[in-house]
Amino acid sequence: MTKATALLAATLLAAAAFPVLSHAAKPLAKTCGPHDHYVIGFSQANFKEPYRAHVNHEMQTLIKNDPQFKLVIADGQANDNTQVSQVENFLTQQVDLLFISAYEAAPLTPAVERVMKAGIPVIELDRKTVGRDYTSFVTGDNRAIAKQAGEYAATKLLPQGGEVAILEGLPSSSPAIERLDGFKAGIAGNPKLKVVAVQPVDWMQDKAVTVFGAMLQAHPDIKLVYASNDLAASGAYIATKQAGKLGQVMIIGTDGLPGPSGGIRAVAEGEWAATMVYPTGAAQALALAKKILIDCATSVPKLVTVPTELIDANNAKAIYAKEQ
Repeated sequence: MTKATALLAATLLAAAAFPVLSHAAKPLAKTCGPHDHYVIGFSQANFKEPYRAHVNHEMQTLIKNDPQFKLVIADGQANDNTQVSQVENFLTQQVDLLFISAYEAAPLTPAVERVMKAGIPVIELDRKTVGRDYTSFVTGDNRAIAKQAGEYAATKLLPQGGEVAILEGLPSSSPAIERLDGFKAGIAGNPKLKVVAVQPVDWMQDKAVTVFGAMLQAHPDIKLVYASNDLAASGAYIATKQAGKLGQVMIIGTDGLPGPSGGIRAVAEGEWAATMVYPTGAAQALALAKKILIDCATSVPKLVTVPTELIDANNAKAIYAKEQ
């Protein structure tokens, strides 16, 4: 081998071991760094649901620890057109980052895509839009949470079997679909359980009262109802009381909300059999915002899954007492 050939070979080996990058990866945010101040817009599906109010409260509490951040929360009012308009307003205002919990997935997708194309990072919470045109999705595992609730019903509450009803959320939202599928999967291990009624109540208490009242009339032997959120579980409890069936129908909620009107108290006082904590994801979303805006991150996880907790007679009183 000649000296020239040896030199060329050494050069090629060095290039392979240490490739030259034509340009460094760009930060996710157009403006970022530890010394600036940033505006985060939060398009919330609505302020009406207690879970949404809980998310807002946690976000507003936690962001006080980050004086560089200003959080602006918009009420989508459970209306797709209203929420799209609010997202467009955030885009016009050129917020530094957008949080969004979409009321419905498909109608909000084009608006989120426009925000992303404008170079504004988008962190979706709880409800994901269609496709993958967002920066990160922070969520509880709706299917796994509901599956755990179903398994609890099948093995602990009704191992001997019986008739079961399901109050679904808003059918066009991803959590409602995943919770319905998950609960059905969870109870599938007990063939003695029979689902006799499934109907959406759009996450609303008043609709749950009406729907579950009708279910109890049509199927008087219902032994357990799974509600896709705590508000629907509250409605199921009211309907059960109105039907004179307290103590005859077990209720499982989903959210595990704190406070006197939340699911934790309802389980602690024996009104419901259980509820599953659906985490807000507020801390995780703000941690991502810090990475993107303060640390100038070039990438963040596409999916951040926050764990759940089962609230039942074994732990509800202790957890509720800590809130007081």
